[in-house]
Amino acid sequence: MQKTPRGMRLHIGIFGRRNVGKSSLLNAMTRQEVSIVSDIAGTTTDPVEKPMELLPLGPVLFIDTAGIDDLGALGELRVQKTRRVFKRTDLAILVTDGEGFGDYDQALLAEFKGLGVPLVVVFNKADLATPSAELEASLLAQGYPLVRTVASKGEGILELRQAIVHAVPEDLLSPPSILGDLVPPGEFAVLVVPIDMEAPKGRLILSQVQSIRDLLDNDSYCLVVKERELKSALESLKRPPALVVTDSQAFLKVGADTPPEVALTSFSILFARFKGDLGEFVRGALAIDGLRSGDKVLIAEACAHHPIGEDIGRVKIPRWLTQFVGGQLDIKHVQGNDFPEDLSSYKLVIHCGGCVFNRRNLLSRILACRKAGVPITNYGVAIAWTLGIFNRALKPFPAAYQLYLDSKSQGRS
Repeated sequence: MQKTPRGMRLHIGIFGRRNVGKSSLLNAMTRQEVSIVSDIAGTTTDPVEKPMELLPLGPVLFIDTAGIDDLGALGELRVQKTRRVFKRTDLAILVTDGEGFGDYDQALLAEFKGLGVPLVVVFNKADLATPSAELEASLLAQGYPLVRTVASKGEGILELRQAIVHAVPEDLLSPPSILGDLVPPGEFAVLVVPIDMEAPKGRLILSQVQSIRDLLDNDSYCLVVKERELKSALESLKRPPALVVTDSQAFLKVGADTPPEVALTSFSILFARFKGDLGEFVRGALAIDGLRSGDKVLIAEACAHHPIGEDIGRVKIPRWLTQFVGGQLDIKHVQGNDFPEDLSSYKLVIHCGGCVFNRRNLLSRILACRKAGVPITNYGVAIAWTLGIFNRALKPFPAAYQLYLDSKSQGRS
């Protein structure tokens, strides 16, 4: 049975001090022994993930983390891994107890408030101690839902589920469409899917699969072809498609074979909008013109894969950038959840489409770049810029296209 990908699940992070019952709470929520439970503080080391269906929300991903108050050199490494989870958390559960609520808990409240992440406060081990009336009143005044639980006995879990459901913002319950607004119901898109060394054997890559499903969800349909068959496929159609979507690597050939009156873009640009901020990525692409030989560029990939042959992030994009700039760049790569805390030395960050990330994770990286004053773009937008097809690839998105035109009129392109 195929499961909903992690990137399309609501990420619910469980945080707190050591030994307050975070792992017990996860086990009680999932009705499974997912995390090891022990009276010894610091039992949880690496984040533990558990996907499940939480009705009526649908597919979610619970993430159990190490105590934010962990000690020692090894403890500091655990805390660093916990803090990485902050950046992909859609909803936080702060687990504490009636006696120990203090500076660490207040710091977590402040951090998630600064990130704009909704939070539920759980007072666990309520059979041993309860919070003071003053503390509860203060938290309620700040708008935090409060739940008392005894996770080891399964008490309060139903109330916690209800609190989670009520705390999830509406925009997370109704995520945007990938391309439903570009292909009206009853219309169709042509999806161009190269089959090369990087294509996973026996299946399509995630962004392609998700685009097909999105079209079906919006009562549209699609024709899937390889780039070599596109021209003959378009000629055989009785009417033109509403949109042609290509893998960014095939932009030039697909652009040449697609009639100019037919809208054209790439999967990566669709995901720039779906998972990130297309306007921000357009502004980032404009910075490519200002790159000079020796400048430091970060290329970030959401999934950790072994580079093969003409890898898009390791080989092709660096080659196209070098050709565009006319000199060698200092290009660094990161994968998965690794992302530098200090971005100040980079002139540009180029991110993949982020199909395996949830949107919060990619938006957190965009925010980090914005705070550091470093422009960020993504694979598809950067490729379209360097190959000279940017104007056409952006036209299906009026707001982003207008931003580009405004920038041109100001002499930035």
